[in-house]
Amino acid sequence: MAKYVIIGNSTAAIGCVEGIRSVDADGEIVLVSSEKHHTYSRPLISYLLEGKTDEERMKYRPDSFYADQRVTAKLGVEATKVDAEEKTVTLESGETISYEKLLVATGSTPFIPPMQGLETVKKAFTFMSLDDARALEGALTPESRVLIIGAGLIGLKCAEGIAERVQSITVVDMADRVLPSILDETGSDIVRAHLEKHGMTFYLNDTVASFDGNHAALKSGTALDFDVLVIAVGVRPAMSLVKEAGGEVRRGIAADNTGRTTLPDVFAAGDCAESFDISAGMNRVLALLPNAYMQGHTAGVNMAGGTASFENAIPMNAIGFMGLHIITAGTYDGETYTAKDGENYKILFYKDDLLKGYILIGNVARAGIYTALIRSRTPLSSIDFDLICEKPQLMAFTSSARRDLLSRKQ
Repeated sequence: MAKYVIIGNSTAAIGCVEGIRSVDADGEIVLVSSEKHHTYSRPLISYLLEGKTDEERMKYRPDSFYADQRVTAKLGVEATKVDAEEKTVTLESGETISYEKLLVATGSTPFIPPMQGLETVKKAFTFMSLDDARALEGALTPESRVLIIGAGLIGLKCAEGIAERVQSITVVDMADRVLPSILDETGSDIVRAHLEKHGMTFYLNDTVASFDGNHAALKSGTALDFDVLVIAVGVRPAMSLVKEAGGEVRRGIAADNTGRTTLPDVFAAGDCAESFDISAGMNRVLALLPNAYMQGHTAGVNMAGGTASFENAIPMNAIGFMGLHIITAGTYDGETYTAKDGENYKILFYKDDLLKGYILIGNVARAGIYTALIRSRTPLSSIDFDLICEKPQLMAFTSSARRDLLSRKQ
């Protein structure tokens, strides 16, 4: 019997391996992944296309990782069923693997909405994995006119990654602004204008009504010709294994702050699972690499008989587009402090004597102080909040608060 089985091979799965090994140096670990690749960092696929990295540097851990951690890695093999009563995982080959503790870290899958005539498009791609990036790269030429459906994080990072390799990029989204999940209107306008300066064209508040080969008809009546289509409208947590096994799922797999699901000895972590967002006071899927790792590590420690809890999850994004830096965190609720100077933009959200969230564009220096305020739930009345708004610095805190924040950073 394999003592530990992990389904997945990305950030949460690697965190789980390392969490298990921090407690149990000898227990058997079997890792199953539908992708055939060594573990790699998914957010880097746009940089791969841009030429800023290569597949070797994308690896999340060294080549020797599985051997060093004594992990039996079954790569390129899909898990099709979890039997929580028999405590087995069935693979696509029909093989079954028994477990004592199981982690489901299946991540998310691209959402492809129904679009009339989509089957007539010969060069259509999603942009979630290394294989997606390889396939898209093979279809691009300097003359390619690329149509991207989706002006969110995935769509815009794809656009940035291929911008210097194609003739044109057109982005369509039914939302009224770019990056609608993380930016307000002012921030979105700044980012959109910045990308337009780099040659991108946007059709917002619009969507594709139908495709006919390399022709797209928008609901607004606009007709667009293209050579390559990228569908990046969003993702869905891959939670069917737990759902079909009888476990509770909501927007993601229901898991507590130890990683446990409602199924006995089954844990979940990463983009397929919910976390408790302390900034919003609710359970939600936080599809972020640091959260995925900490969820996975926490689950691994508990699977191995240790004690760990992940209790300070918040939504956070640190990204850049064509040299314009953006950091966002928390929830956008309450009163606001705003400052804008050209492409530099800051908005802080505060409520009930707590900083709840922020958006920084352009000048993102010392954003960590704002993040620490959210995570530590520091009462704003205990610091010089006016100074913090204008210039985030530790001198705005009391000496005891400075010691606490510095210890948290360590």
